[in-house]
Amino acid sequence: MQQQHYAFIKEAIDMASLNVANSGGGPFGALVVKDGKVVGRGVNRVTTTNDPTAHAEVTAIRDACKNLSTYQLKNAVIYTSCEPCPMCLSAIYWARIKTIYYAAESKDAAEAGFDDSFFYQQILLPANKRTIISERIAVDNYNKPFSTWLESEIKKEY
Repeated sequence: MQQQHYAFIKEAIDMASLNVANSGGGPFGALVVKDGKVVGRGVNRVTTTNDPTAHAEVTAIRDACKNLSTYQLKNAVIYTSCEPCPMCLSAIYWARIKTIYYAAESKDAAEAGFDDSFFYQQILLPANKRTIISERIAVDNYNKPFSTWLESEIKKEY
């Protein structure tokens, strides 16, 4: 099993390095693996797609979900060239991935100019204390989407 982990993490690192060499985006790569098989691959595509959410882990999750025709990756694992940022970590949780294996740590990414510490600090603050203004607007029927969801007989739970 250890040899398999090593092979997958090495592939994620190689994908990240190749992505930089090919001007594909940032130095990040990720694989989603289920039952010992790669079901999704992704590299950072932020600058090439003008999509700030196109991190390697997110693109790998999207690829795996498309390939498996599902929105949940239960019993899958993700191998990533670097410890996931807060957004990617959230996506991993939403996808229900069971294990994360990573190579570089967030401090290594910070030394290369990819410092996530600000985001972690912001998450801990109350919404009204964050750098980006966040203000609730209370209107009538604000909860309608949720009541409609709760009453729906055709919803697909996740």
